[in-house]
Amino acid sequence: MSDTVINTPAGTPFVEVTREFDATPSQLFRILSDRDLVTQWLGPRDLDATVEQYDVRLGGTYRYIHRDDNGEYAFRGVFHTVDPDKLIIQTFEWEGAPGEVCLEKMSLEPTEKGVRLHQQSVFPSVESRDQYVGHGMEYGIRDSMDRLAELIAKEG
Repeated sequence: MSDTVINTPAGTPFVEVTREFDATPSQLFRILSDRDLVTQWLGPRDLDATVEQYDVRLGGTYRYIHRDDNGEYAFRGVFHTVDPDKLIIQTFEWEGAPGEVCLEKMSLEPTEKGVRLHQQSVFPSVESRDQYVGHGMEYGIRDSMDRLAELIAKEG
């Protein structure tokens, strides 16, 4: 069972994700921003992932592709703010719905037990947010956060 909390308030374009990890902010930031580690935690376990770009810096871009027997699902975005060990603000776009760009803010907050990752996403509309939720977004987020916790434990 996942320790990830996902809040999708009805009638809003918002999604909030919170998860605490047994790590320091710098350990979590390294795993979140290291291109070679991203494929080990990003996305559901039942999808293969390829990272084409992952340049976590102001103005840097990313693009990754998830694959299963039904096809490919490509995602892309731009990093707008990167404050190592503290904050990442980026856009997020599924290439299957061009123009439906989401703004995401990830903050890393030290806690007594480790670090809390708090992600806030704003979609262009309530309908856009609901479409993502309807396509299994929560499943993908929970699996990603569980895989992230496993990688943190493995990486030490």
